[in-house]
Amino acid sequence: MLGFQFRHPGSSGAHSSFRSRRGLGVPSPQANTTMLSHLLKEHQAKQNERKELQEKRKQEAITAATCLTEALVDHLNVCVAQAYMNQRKLDHEVKTLQVQTAQFAKQTGQWIGMVENFNHAPKEIGDVENWARSIKLDIRTIATALEYVYKGQLQSAPS
Repeated sequence: MLGFQFRHPGSSGAHSSFRSRRGLGVPSPQANTTMLSHLLKEHQAKQNERKELQEKRKQEAITAATCLTEALVDHLNVCVAQAYMNQRKLDHEVKTLQVQTAQFAKQTGQWIGMVENFNHAPKEIGDVENWARSIKLDIRTIATALEYVYKGQLQSAPS
């Protein structure tokens, strides 16, 4: 992973630059700097890739959250609009019912008045009937009294 290998003494290969004055298998300071620079560049490149991937995922998450929010709001708006329409219909029905109830109450009042008048008519007829009987009896009494008086005058008159 580090990009270099340690060789045994006496082995030949492309990595002979790792042999230095300090001893076998110890890289020179220039090689260390080159390797570290290379490792740093790789690390920074990977870090940049991760940042880009993270930013991309962040943007995807934001887009998905926005779509979800819009879908929820649209769904709620549909429900709210339906509830609003239902409320308007209910309000209209309530007003219609109030008008019809007022008309029914007025008509019921008229019916009650007619029934009361109808109930008074038999009472009045009964009262007239009783009055007629009473007068009839009074007239009979007067007629009978007049007959007695007339008969009494005929008998007492000299013939």
